[in-house]
Amino acid sequence: MPKSSGASYKSGVKQRLSIGLLLLTVAIGVGAIFVPELLWGFVLLGPVLLLCAYDLLQKRHTILRNYPVVGHLRYMLEDARHHIRQYLIQGDKEGDPFTRPQRSVVYQRAKGVSDVQPFGTLEDVYQEGYEFIEHSILPAEVSGDPPRVWLGGEHCEAPYSASLLNISAMSFGSLSKNALLALNGGARKGGFYHNTGEGGLSRYHLEPGGDVVWELGTGYFGACSEPGVFAAELFAEKSQTPAVKMIELKLSQGAKPGGGGILPAAKVTQDIAEARGVPIGKDVLSPARHSTFNTPLELVAFIAELRRLSGGKPVGFKLCVGRTHEFMAVVKAMLATGITPDFITIDGKEGGTGAAPLEMSNRVGLPLREGLIFAHNALVGAGLRDKIRVIASGKIINAYDILRTLAMGADVCNSARGMMFALGCIQARRCHANTCPTGVATQDPWRMNGLVVSDKEERVYNYHKNTLKHLQKLLAACGLSDPSELGPEMLLRRVTPTTTSSYSEIFSYLEPGQLTESESLEPWYASAWQQARADSFSRA
Repeated sequence: MPKSSGASYKSGVKQRLSIGLLLLTVAIGVGAIFVPELLWGFVLLGPVLLLCAYDLLQKRHTILRNYPVVGHLRYMLEDARHHIRQYLIQGDKEGDPFTRPQRSVVYQRAKGVSDVQPFGTLEDVYQEGYEFIEHSILPAEVSGDPPRVWLGGEHCEAPYSASLLNISAMSFGSLSKNALLALNGGARKGGFYHNTGEGGLSRYHLEPGGDVVWELGTGYFGACSEPGVFAAELFAEKSQTPAVKMIELKLSQGAKPGGGGILPAAKVTQDIAEARGVPIGKDVLSPARHSTFNTPLELVAFIAELRRLSGGKPVGFKLCVGRTHEFMAVVKAMLATGITPDFITIDGKEGGTGAAPLEMSNRVGLPLREGLIFAHNALVGAGLRDKIRVIASGKIINAYDILRTLAMGADVCNSARGMMFALGCIQARRCHANTCPTGVATQDPWRMNGLVVSDKEERVYNYHKNTLKHLQKLLAACGLSDPSELGPEMLLRRVTPTTTSSYSEIFSYLEPGQLTESESLEPWYASAWQQARADSFSRA
């Protein structure tokens, strides 16, 4: 069987099985005319066989395509649980993966149906940690398309106009090819970018024609002579593909910062091997650290080299902030060399992954709020913020999540979780087992084929469009016409049952040049700045 025919073969099996069930039902019905004893068989089995055939042929519900008849039980149980929680339990728990309100909102927006709710907030507005934003007596008017942000600094020859909301890094191998095709197709229709993740630049990222951000991790997959060994000529050839709009060098990710990884040989299909540039049938290792640089100076030099090799496209790096003096060391290297990335992506440690040790997932790295505010302030304090765009990711799902993140200091947001929900993810949490029931996070052809690309790309497009529409409404309610007018003073947080403070009061925000020109610094920044060295990630 040709390597590209697996899914179509499975689709053909489903169609033939459906036709067979229909013919069997008809045969039983006709037989019952001549053999009365078959009548009961027709009465009992006929409706079930017809329902099974319908489930296999319909294209809107992946669960029903993959699990005909019995899949209806899932929807019945979900409805029952929703009504029990609605009428017997006050509120809803954000931590409940089955009935999480955020996921329900994404489903509704992705399907283009109303997502309004009665009776106001489900949250306790007097509970510590509750957040809200100030609105205006004179709201602004909502008009025109959502604003976009240009990415590309003084060294960039091909700047890119980015949407405020984009698809965060998710690799081929973690996601199925149908999921990638649907995500990129949605990105093409909505005019936003699709980050490849570190698993290589595959043909499924390119076929639909959406804008792509090619992420290079420690394995340099797709641009390596072997995992972990960068191949400059191969990178230059692929990075100049027109669909590739930006390059992102991944230093770490939020869900498992500082950890490497392994893709078992059993999961290395021909398609995945082709995308990553690795042999089939062998374990694929992702090192914990990069081999192309050991110092901050070498890091910024490598960024400049990637920009040159790509033909001047925007190049940046992504990290989950950990040791703050190391980030400051990169800032000092930028000042020392005059080389700046076009963007920096801050990944919060609350970000998701298909598989990570519990301890690393829960306890390593700075959450998005602290990491983003620190990185933003470091760039402001060094006088570099106007040269570098900041992208943020980490449980960004709805319009308020975007607004809050922009108010804290980001220019652009990425979402992985929200986009997966739009694809139909039900958080079955079988990503690591290759048995995802919705065909999103699996390489199993039968399950993958249940995800119909044409239907799900429309849902990805709808989710993006409707979420940004709600963002514009929130901005208008605040009396603002552009996200650049947002600031931390507009974000309020309850710090005690009787006290609220703005983010500008809770967190120290630096003035331009304050790191290099002032001796009066908040200890968190002063300590990191004093310990940072441009020539080493070690403390001074």
